[in-house]
Amino acid sequence: MLMHLVFGVGHIKLNVRDVGPMIHDSTEILGLRVTRQTPEETWLSSNGRMAELVLVQADENSCHTIGLEALTVEAVVEAASRVDGAGCRILSREPSLSCCGAGVTFATPEGLRFEVHTPARDDMYNPRYPTNGIKPRRIDHINLVTPDPVATRRQLTEICGMQLTERMVNEALSWMHGGNRQHHILGLVKGPVGLHHYSFEFNHFSDYCRLGDILDGFDRQVMWGPGRHRPGDNTYAYYLDASGAMVECSGAMHTVADDAHFVPNVITNLERPGNVRQMNVWGSPAPQEWREHHSPFARID
Repeated sequence: MLMHLVFGVGHIKLNVRDVGPMIHDSTEILGLRVTRQTPEETWLSSNGRMAELVLVQADENSCHTIGLEALTVEAVVEAASRVDGAGCRILSREPSLSCCGAGVTFATPEGLRFEVHTPARDDMYNPRYPTNGIKPRRIDHINLVTPDPVATRRQLTEICGMQLTERMVNEALSWMHGGNRQHHILGLVKGPVGLHHYSFEFNHFSDYCRLGDILDGFDRQVMWGPGRHRPGDNTYAYYLDASGAMVECSGAMHTVADDAHFVPNVITNLERPGNVRQMNVWGSPAPQEWREHHSPFARID
């Protein structure tokens, strides 16, 4: 049996009060394209896949669901069989997106909602499209907020086979990898249940210059960066989207080459400002608005 039932991030679904400004942000700043639009949902993608960012018309701005991509129907079925044993509950056994062949959605006792689903339909031979903005490669990771990171990690390991890559000794931040072996596809921040940020992978470092200039053209600004994280070794910059959620623009990460012998790193230096380079190799500290950012998670009935 494969250790990793989940390969990578499949999609993120956001509730938004005003879809128009979010579509504008996603196409004119980030550079995604709209692949489907109904009165209820808008799908956007950075590549040939049908959906990576899904906007749901709602009466609040919140994170709705974190989609985790499994490569086969059998992996989805196996993940579903593990939900009860991990202390979570199944909300649906059908894929929430018609572009996916199979899916199971489950809720954790902490109030997080995940969907494990097969890959979205992908037209990989048509990767370019006429929108403005940066045009990143793909959605690559999501950082969520949970009041009990240890419990959430256990649930994700038992259900999805995800593994711990790195953590702070006080559990304030931790990172987990899946089958694609990049340093993390999920980061876990300790705090009230919510979303910290979602991330798309940039192609070139010059994209950060374009990002800053595009944001300036809309009287906006970068929140933090560019920099290089020590966890993951990826370059980064952050800004807020029109719904108030935080977007990371990320370079490629380190990968875990040998799962069988890999030992997760534990960060023990937590004293500010002496630990600044634990998070940014280049030395600029995370601003308070980044450290304290929190987008709510939609209430699960």
